[in-house]
Amino acid sequence: MKESPDKLESVFFIDASIYIFQSHFSPNIECFDNKGGDLSALYGFTQFLMQFVRRIRPAYIAVAHDKSLFTGFRHKLCEIYKSNRELPDENLAMQLHGCSEVSSILGLSSFGSRVYEADDIIGTLAHNIRSENKPTAIQIVSKDKDLAQLLKTEEDCLWDYSGNRRRYRKEIFEEFGVLPEQLPDYLGLVGDTVDCIRGVPGVGPVKAKVLLKELGSLEKIYENLDKVQNLPIRGAKGLAAKLNENQELAYLSRSLATIVCSVEDSNESFRYGSMEDLHVQHIDRSGFFSFLDKYDFRSNEKERLSQMVSKITSF
Repeated sequence: MKESPDKLESVFFIDASIYIFQSHFSPNIECFDNKGGDLSALYGFTQFLMQFVRRIRPAYIAVAHDKSLFTGFRHKLCEIYKSNRELPDENLAMQLHGCSEVSSILGLSSFGSRVYEADDIIGTLAHNIRSENKPTAIQIVSKDKDLAQLLKTEEDCLWDYSGNRRRYRKEIFEEFGVLPEQLPDYLGLVGDTVDCIRGVPGVGPVKAKVLLKELGSLEKIYENLDKVQNLPIRGAKGLAAKLNENQELAYLSRSLATIVCSVEDSNESFRYGSMEDLHVQHIDRSGFFSFLDKYDFRSNEKERLSQMVSKITSF
C-alpha cells in the first residue's frame, strides 16, 4: 500500500473469524466439494483474502485466527464467558483449519492460539510494532467493537471492510461516549451480552458514560464511591450501593473485556517479532493449487479461485 503524505506505513490486522463466519452464514455464498461436503466458509474467506490483498496491496499484514473457544484463559476466569457459543462440528473445524492454511499460502503472516483470542494476538502484535517507534498506522480489519480499545493514535482505525466503515478514535467516542482506552472500564460496568459478560446490574450505558466522564476509570470510581451520589445521574443515591455490592463482578467483567497486549504462549509456534516479520510474502502458487486439490473444490469454484490468484501480482 502506498504511504500517506505524512509517511505513515499502514499495518493491517485481520480478525479472521468475523469474515469466516460471515461467509459460513451468508445466503450468497455456497460452495461444496465433489462429495457434497460444505466448503462455503473456506471458499468465502479465501475470496475475501485475495480481494483484500489485490485491492489494498498491503505491505504489512497479519491474520489472527480464533482457536481458543472454551480453552482460553478467560474461560478459567469465568465459566459462563461466551457460553452462548457452540464448538464447530467436524466439517466446520476442517474449514477453519483450511482458512488458517490458506492465509500462509497467500503469503500472509498467520497466528492462532488455544489460550489467547485473536484480539489478544492483534493487541500484542500492535504493541510490539509500536515499540519500534516507526511511523505506523494500525488498521484493524474487523467489526468487533472490543478491538477499538487498541486505537492509540488519530491515524489508527477499526475497519469493517465488508461494510466499508472506518471508525477512528473520534468515531468511537461519538458512538460510546468514552475514549477507546476506557472501553474495558465501560464494559466492566455495562457488561457485554454478546460475550456473556455480566457487568454491574443496573448500570447501563448512560450511567457508565457519566461515571467514566466524571471519575475516569474503574479504580477512580471505587476510590470515590462517596462522590457518586452527587453525580448528575438518575438514581445516583442508590448507585453507589450497587457498585459496592458488585465490585468483584465489575473487575472480573473488565478483565474479561480487556485485550492482552503481551501474549506469551510456549505451546504455540508464535513469532511476535518485528514489523518486518509481517511483510507480505510471495504467494506459494503451487501450494495454492495443491490446497484446491486437497479440499476437493469443484471445477467451477476451483477455476474461479485459480483466476483470482492469477490476478494478484507481486508487490
